[in-house]
Amino acid sequence: MAGSVKLIANNKKAYHDYFIEDKYEAGISLHGTEVKSLRMGKCSVKESFIRIENGEVLIYGMHISPYEKGNIFNKDPLRVRKLLLHRGEINKITGKIAEKGYTLVPLQVYFKGSLAKVEIGLAKGKKLYDKRQDIAKKDQRREAEKEFKVRNLY
Repeated sequence: MAGSVKLIANNKKAYHDYFIEDKYEAGISLHGTEVKSLRMGKCSVKESFIRIENGEVLIYGMHISPYEKGNIFNKDPLRVRKLLLHRGEINKITGKIAEKGYTLVPLQVYFKGSLAKVEIGLAKGKKLYDKRQDIAKKDQRREAEKEFKVRNLY
C-alpha cells in the first residue's frame, strides 16, 4: 500500500467548534476534472458538513474549484459527493449520531498514494466556555514558549 500522504485541505475550524471523539478515513467519489483540481490543491472544507441518508454518507458544501482546462467536463463546484465507507463503519457511525449532540464533520482532505481521501470526525459540539478555555490554554502555551525562547537567547 502506498503510504505517501499529501495534504490538500485542512479544517481548523472543526477543532475549534467541536470535541473530536473518533476519526474515520473515507474515500470520495469524484469525476475526472475534480481529481485534477484536487491535485492542484483547489479544495475547501471549511463550510462543509456530512449527513447519512439511505445508508450512504454524503458530504455537502465541499468546494472543489473547476479545472481550468476542463471545459464541458467540469462539474458543479459545490455538488453533493458520496463518501466511501464500509457498511460496518456506517452502521457504527449511525448509532453514535442517534445519540444527542453528535455530528459528523470533515477534518481534512488528502491524497493517500493516488487515492483522494477525507478524514471525517465524529464530533460533539463545544459550548462557549469550552472554546474560551481552549483559547486561554493556547495563549498560555504561546507565552511559555516565548519566555523559554527569550531565556535561551542569553
